Amino acid sequence: MPQTRHRIRRPCRTGAFIGLTALALGVTATASGGVPGRSHTTSGPKATSAESALAPCRISATMGVQLSEGLPTAPGYSRSTGEIRALNLMIDFPDAKGEGSAMDRLAEFFPQTSEWFRTSSYGRLTYRAEAPIRNWLRMPMPFAAYGIERGSAYEPGYRQLVEHIARAADPEVDFSRYDLINILVTPNAGPSALDTVLSVTFSGNAEAPMADGVPLANTSFVYSRQDDGSGSYRETGYRVLPHENGHVFGLPDLYTSDGGGTVGHWDIMSEDWGANNDLLGWHKWKLGWLDGSQISCASKPGASEHLLTPLAVAGGTKLAFVPLSESAGYAIEVRTRAGNDEAVCKPGVLIYRVDSEVDTGRGPVTVSDSASGSGGCTRRPNVHAELSDAPFRPGETFTDDKARISISVVAALPGGGFRVRVTRP
Repeated sequence: MPQTRHRIRRPCRTGAFIGLTALALGVTATASGGVPGRSHTTSGPKATSAESALAPCRISATMGVQLSEGLPTAPGYSRSTGEIRALNLMIDFPDAKGEGSAMDRLAEFFPQTSEWFRTSSYGRLTYRAEAPIRNWLRMPMPFAAYGIERGSAYEPGYRQLVEHIARAADPEVDFSRYDLINILVTPNAGPSALDTVLSVTFSGNAEAPMADGVPLANTSFVYSRQDDGSGSYRETGYRVLPHENGHVFGLPDLYTSDGGGTVGHWDIMSEDWGANNDLLGWHKWKLGWLDGSQISCASKPGASEHLLTPLAVAGGTKLAFVPLSESAGYAIEVRTRAGNDEAVCKPGVLIYRVDSEVDTGRGPVTVSDSASGSGGCTRRPNVHAELSDAPFRPGETFTDDKARISISVVAALPGGGFRVRVTRP
């Protein structure tokens, strides 16, 4: 799959081992031709017999689609369960020398990023952030000389930068020991993120520059701070990195050229700044953080009922899926203000359409708004307000007249869950 340049949706927006240690549960994935010398597997659930029973709901990945939402995730991305080792390199330039210490730059993202992944994955992903080089890694050329703008992945300037990074770090770093790489650039290099957002991830392509015998195929770059003065950056500015690392695991951008209007703040792959937020349940299944036993497949004709527990709480059925075709369907989940979701102002049943034939950044997921045109229920800075009250509540029904499908919220359950009825032809 071609490498894709990913960018954040809009500019409004100690010691060598830093990450938390968590118990990694036994979830594996299909084999991938990742970095030799380590146990690498592709993101996502393994096709066990339990998973096979969900075949109608496992919409397939589409060839030629960049970062397809289908299952399983294509080979070449970093595995998303168990323990991963993330190499962090802090770099600066002769014309943009690092402000403060390199370890201060690292502390902008850790341990928060490790904690975010631990919480979102229910402990199934242990993210070990390592920084074997504790000082700024000076590049041999000025930042401007690399010509880093809005080009494609590993264009000449970016390839030269990555080669210079690898050459400078190689005496102290064995690249073959790591699952992914984070390049934390000094924030004073390049334009302000309020003008142009350069943060980007190159993922899933073995034709990347090589170091220690492995391709640097899953690498995230983070540039200037997305601090718009609203006061949210200090607590949640780190979230650009979990977003970029989402691409390393094979997840697409859910924002479009119009911003967060298709998904809003319901997934960090849509809005990765402002208040904290989580991933959609579909992405958690795709990454192997939900078991097949936690998925309810509404593929049979007639009416079926599904008891869903809140996505933020471990255990229980988390996702109901209504397949429309081999490449699309409706996902149903319960979102509450818990876990990584801090801006939920209307807890309830979130319904959204997933389409594996739509490219990253073009709307592969579309949230259905139960209160279209209401203006939303939040005024939190940097949260897409219109979709903030999208969840459905008891007595409310979503209908797709063309597909002759209805999804009704029947009742609220103790503990924050809901009973949902799906009717299909």
